[in-house]
Amino acid sequence: MDQDSERARFVDDHFDDLVQRVQMVMKIADELKARGMLQYEPYCKIKAEKTNQEKMRELYEVLNSGGDEVKSAFYSCLEKNEPLLLRDLESTGHHTCFIRAHPAEISTVIDKYKKRICSEYRFVTEYNSLPGERVLMSERFTQPLILQKNRDRIEREEEIRSSGEHFQQVLGSRSSGGSLHLNSLFDPDDHGISPSSVILQGNSGNGKSFTVQKIMMDWASGDLYKERFDIVFHLKCKEINRIPGEKSLVEILSCSCSLTSPEISQILQQSPEKVLVVIDGFDELKLPQDINNDTSAHTDLLQKARPVDTLCALLRRRILPESFLLVSSRSTATDTLSKLLNGPQRFSEIVGFSEKGVEEYFQKFFRNEERFRKAYTYVKGNETLITACSIPVVCWIICTTIQERFKDGADKTSGLETTTSIYVDFVCTLLEHHCQGLSQSVPTLLRSLGQLAERGMQERQVLLDEESVNETISDPAGNPFLCKFLFKRRIHQETMFSFMHLSFQEFFTALYYVFLDEEKPLGKRLMDEFSKPRFSAVVQFAFGLLNKDVRSTLKEHGLLIRPKTQDHLKEWILENVKDFFLYLGEEFILHCLYELHEEDFVKEVMGIWKWIDLDEFLSRADFCALLYCCQCCQRIEDISLYLTSEDLSMILPELHKFKEASLSIKDPSDSDLTELINTLTRGRILSSQRVRERNLQSRQDISLLSINKEPSSIWIKFDLFDHPDMLSFSLTFPLSSINIDWTKLYQIIHQSDFNAFLSALHSFSNLEKMKMRVDSLTKEFSVQILQMIQNCPSLTKLKVKARLLQKDAIEILKSSNTRPGCVMTFSGRTIRDGDCGHIVEILLNDQGFSMTQTPWVGINVTDLERRFEKLKSALSCGWK
Repeated sequence: MDQDSERARFVDDHFDDLVQRVQMVMKIADELKARGMLQYEPYCKIKAEKTNQEKMRELYEVLNSGGDEVKSAFYSCLEKNEPLLLRDLESTGHHTCFIRAHPAEISTVIDKYKKRICSEYRFVTEYNSLPGERVLMSERFTQPLILQKNRDRIEREEEIRSSGEHFQQVLGSRSSGGSLHLNSLFDPDDHGISPSSVILQGNSGNGKSFTVQKIMMDWASGDLYKERFDIVFHLKCKEINRIPGEKSLVEILSCSCSLTSPEISQILQQSPEKVLVVIDGFDELKLPQDINNDTSAHTDLLQKARPVDTLCALLRRRILPESFLLVSSRSTATDTLSKLLNGPQRFSEIVGFSEKGVEEYFQKFFRNEERFRKAYTYVKGNETLITACSIPVVCWIICTTIQERFKDGADKTSGLETTTSIYVDFVCTLLEHHCQGLSQSVPTLLRSLGQLAERGMQERQVLLDEESVNETISDPAGNPFLCKFLFKRRIHQETMFSFMHLSFQEFFTALYYVFLDEEKPLGKRLMDEFSKPRFSAVVQFAFGLLNKDVRSTLKEHGLLIRPKTQDHLKEWILENVKDFFLYLGEEFILHCLYELHEEDFVKEVMGIWKWIDLDEFLSRADFCALLYCCQCCQRIEDISLYLTSEDLSMILPELHKFKEASLSIKDPSDSDLTELINTLTRGRILSSQRVRERNLQSRQDISLLSINKEPSSIWIKFDLFDHPDMLSFSLTFPLSSINIDWTKLYQIIHQSDFNAFLSALHSFSNLEKMKMRVDSLTKEFSVQILQMIQNCPSLTKLKVKARLLQKDAIEILKSSNTRPGCVMTFSGRTIRDGDCGHIVEILLNDQGFSMTQTPWVGINVTDLERRFEKLKSALSCGWK
């Protein structure tokens, strides 16, 4: 038997299997037609059939009529286009079932595919990566918070408006209602129904593509969907837009991976119910305008059409209906996607990082505990930045910026350049990587966004109606800076838009005012909008946009600052500081200066700012703004400041610049206070300082340290609020030499040991003057004070004031021997039986003991109560 006859018999013997299992029917028909073995009319009949099985039956009619030669040619086409199927039929030698376990050949192909995925997907290329530079995915990927609930209007608005700790509480409340992990995306719902399609929605920069890459990597590694899916394909809509001509689904899949079309065809026909197709970036797909009116009968894996039509046929489940789909999209295209999909759907949304996720991302990024702690603590203290960190791309920008600072040797107090610079970097990232398909110029796009943001700010709206958005934005669905929401309104749906967060709406409003508003002068804006507290963040962003580096970045995108804008803003803030009209608070002014980051102007403002009153504990962002302003100037007139122990260590190098200062410290250690007082007494410009030591739990003062600097001496006073015996004491030293073990002194004060305190004063060799207020001057106190006088030869003046002077203490003082060159005065009240006592003044000096007494004028409580009753009665009569 010749070769043609053998091949023809093989085709006849395996007719049933061939009808059921050949996928590349049209490709084989095209080749036979090209060889002249298939005429045009039967070719059209084959093409018109809807399924591969029907196409094969039509083709077999042609094979039968053509004889062995045509069947042999068909066999050759099988060798080329269906090699795995052909080898499988040849190896079994008999008819096989259509559904069966993976043959060894297919398993080998899939294993190679998995290895290729692991090799390619284990690394990520970041926006700033140099050629050949990559980062391990494990060093970056952090599980985002994925919700499967559509939130209502009130919930959405709360998420957009909240910030800082409240924002994380809001996200926490949402996740308590049901968050998803990657391994549960296709789990059955409460009704036991598993979704055939999962929508993974997320805003620009929220990590949709990164999550898809993680899914591919974990599947290929055997860590995800191991039993559920035999094969997972990854289609990127941005790449599908670039595929020319007409393609079948098999060809499109082949373009996206390392598998050939025949290999894909064989894999798909084995177990289509174990196939997952991941479609990334549906919002980027260039859909035809009549997408919802499509009536095509595209059902064949090998049927060719425009790539977008083929993909839509897959979404509609006309092709490969048994398979599963995971489709990522921005919210602006989710409603269109949902209408295309058939079968059970699951809606899920990546809302970004939770608070725990942000912390985990910082840990992975820095891979150094000390740097991680410094960076995370700094950002967590900035309410705006920690909120924006829920957006993974913003989180990456912030970490990258801080990492560069660490490499440059800058400490944590330097922080970031400005909050505005982070927002500008994020906007520029989206403009470069997510706006390629937009027809508008960048200035036009940003101006329309600014107008929309400003209108919302004026109307106090964060959810913007569809009509207003369409009037302002030419292509809202393609705009990466906007989010789209569908809400139920009675029996209808309502479409609304928003910015990613209120802070982005505030940023775009500021951008509009500073660069893009051609109608209203900024001077008029300053008088109208900027005086409103809700515009405070807008003003801070406006100052940040004037920063030299920020202006340079925006100039690259065609944005130039309007004439006199900078002068208007600077004049406005100078007038506020001069007139002491700080209606938005001292912290607001400090942040404006920090965002501007212009050292000469900061010096000018701080030079005319007479009193900075910060009467509450500052956030880390507030403190960094203050610290920056202090570092820019040489002298600060007067400041009132509440500090934590960490704040204290950061502000110490600048304390010498404060002419007058009142510092309240929360729970300081003895070493903190020691370092503080050593710094204060060495101050070069210091005039006076007041430092409060506070208890964190009770929020009550423990002690008050006051320091005054005079031309030749320094006076240090301690007010003690919870000491059982001593109320206060003050010490005066010559300015030239102060040598005191302050740590030991603080320990003794906190131990409430008066005897130990007086003993410690023996070591103060240069102590010149001392004042003391005690609750009661007892005999024992008098003896200890007189001993201290003898052991402090430098002490020339001692003044003791007591609430109560006891008789035996006075007797001790009468009989004492004074030390030459020391003047001692004692004052207080004495009590005698039957009266209120006297005020006593005692003087001890070189000439001996002297005492004066003045009767104590007290309050007669009984008489006071009687007078109050008479007044009460008189008022009562008057009312009647």
